[in-house]
Amino acid sequence: MIALSNIRENPRPMEENKEISALFHLIDDPDEEVFNVVSTRIIDFGKGIIPNLEHLWENTVSEDVQERIELLIHRLHYRDLTGETQQWGRNLHQDLLTGALLVARFQYPELVTSTIYQEIEKLRRNIWLELNNYLTPLEQVNVLTSILYNYYNLRGSEIAYQQPEEFLINKQLESKRGNAIANGILYLIVSELLDVPIRAINIPRQFVLGYFKPEYDFTRVNENPQYKTEFFIDPMSGQVFTHKDVENYFKRINVPPVASYFKPLSNKAVIRMLMEEFSKCFDNDKYRYKQKELLDLAAILDTPDEDPFTGEVDETGENDDPSI
Repeated sequence: MIALSNIRENPRPMEENKEISALFHLIDDPDEEVFNVVSTRIIDFGKGIIPNLEHLWENTVSEDVQERIELLIHRLHYRDLTGETQQWGRNLHQDLLTGALLVARFQYPELVTSTIYQEIEKLRRNIWLELNNYLTPLEQVNVLTSILYNYYNLRGSEIAYQQPEEFLINKQLESKRGNAIANGILYLIVSELLDVPIRAINIPRQFVLGYFKPEYDFTRVNENPQYKTEFFIDPMSGQVFTHKDVENYFKRINVPPVASYFKPLSNKAVIRMLMEEFSKCFDNDKYRYKQKELLDLAAILDTPDEDPFTGEVDETGENDDPSI
């Protein structure tokens, strides 16, 4: 159901003509084919018709009709979100915070982002005040971790698809709690703002960050990418892991630690992963359409990524060393 508090105050409805009135009268038609035709035509009017739909929702007694109205409003927002996702994916630089907000707006289309930007800026400034050029990589990460998990009191949780809000940056900042992916994205956002060379890597069954050696020559594509990293970070808690810890993890899960697992993920790949994992929260008959929509959004970003350091596109993975 739409929370009435989420409906804009004093919305200005589109001038309702005979066609709109006729379409609104047909929203409750029991014939699904009729409703599909009606909904397509309503969506063609664009987001300007949303205030009219919200007014209709408020004056409708039938919960079934209210659900149909909610679906129409959702589809209108989703159409715009699809276009914005396409544009973000085409940008020369995919800003990670903007990508995370796109995912949050899937569930909260009227999200006010100014407070989120302010919260991120507070975090950035608090960490910046503690950083200096003389800190070692481990000391830099200790500053980030201390501010995020001790001062800011961020808490992490295992990924649970019954807790969709733990994927979304707006709810994460509100509750100071997120799952490994959400916390990892927040860690990456702040790191990028502070020019700390931390990237997500594709360790199986985990969302792990790596501190990449800033002096390493990333154009040497045949080098083993595992050794581009000083150490690894668990974004659930900020705990640091050594190379030996990671090697032991691969032994425990009985998976060969191939080089591709240690390559830095682009921001586009991170947001694609967030969308795919978030979609699993809607694996039920009632919200299956949301799962499909999120997977469709992820597919928009499923294009070959440029190497974030060399600018080269890796479509084949042929540069991957098959063993470590």
